Amino acid sequence: MALFPFRKSPAPTTGSADLEGFLTGYSIEVMPRTAEKVEDFRAILPKGTRVYIAHIEGTPVEEMVATAKRIGAEGFDVMPHFPARIIKDKTTLQDWILRYKDVGVEQALLLAGGVALPHGDFATSMQLLETGAFDGFKRLHVAGHPEGNRDIDPDGSDRMVMEAARWKSAFAERTDAKMAMATQFCFDAAPVIAWTDRLRAEGVHLPVHIGIAGPAKLQTLIKFAIACGVGPSLKVLQKRALDVTKLLLPYEPGEVLAALAAHKAAHPGFGIEQVHFFPLGGIKTNAEWVTANGGLAGKPARAA
Repeated sequence: MALFPFRKSPAPTTGSADLEGFLTGYSIEVMPRTAEKVEDFRAILPKGTRVYIAHIEGTPVEEMVATAKRIGAEGFDVMPHFPARIIKDKTTLQDWILRYKDVGVEQALLLAGGVALPHGDFATSMQLLETGAFDGFKRLHVAGHPEGNRDIDPDGSDRMVMEAARWKSAFAERTDAKMAMATQFCFDAAPVIAWTDRLRAEGVHLPVHIGIAGPAKLQTLIKFAIACGVGPSLKVLQKRALDVTKLLLPYEPGEVLAALAAHKAAHPGFGIEQVHFFPLGGIKTNAEWVTANGGLAGKPARAA
């Protein structure tokens, strides 16, 4: 993910405290190679921000652990990915966990991973949870799919996805770790609201940390959205691409966030607990956008 020059956003159009409250406690995702481009996370992120470290196939675990150690030492909560399908066996899993624990990691995101065929014994995050290897972790997150996932439900339904969500919710009742569901990014509030409400109706009580794509070039977002299997809300980007007055302007997530924030303010029991950013246009760009649009919710630790 290349870092794009930051363009200061105008004052948020919502003009309310709803957005600031909604952004409070937000998390952000990095990879070892993108983290290297940030000199000091304290200069751009609020104190205590949860930083996910994405484990892309082919990344040596040593690089993952070194990134976790560095970001943790700067005062942030670190949550590395554990993609089931690239973990060969339980011995490998236990080795990774030991390495992370040695540098103070106490949180993990468990997911199937983006490869089609498992490299070893694991194919799902549920299999990882069943090993018991994560006993002692304070927080465990699992993946959520507001617009479905055709890798899991090829027929376009969400039958298997919802069944897995119910299993994970039941597991949360059996573990001492705090659990939540971190989702794929979306560009439209309406399907997110409907899906979050449906989770509750289906007996899934995991808090939702909604995935949001940070500011980025429109072409970049469309490329990532197609690659990641983003569903109907992709039409929001495609419609924008047809408007020549907007085609060359960076996409910013203010509209979808304002809608979700307003819904949360009107319905305090709404299941979204936090916002999780995918900084597809750059970590610094994303963090500065939150600072500009979220007020104290984005105040960097170094400025505190």
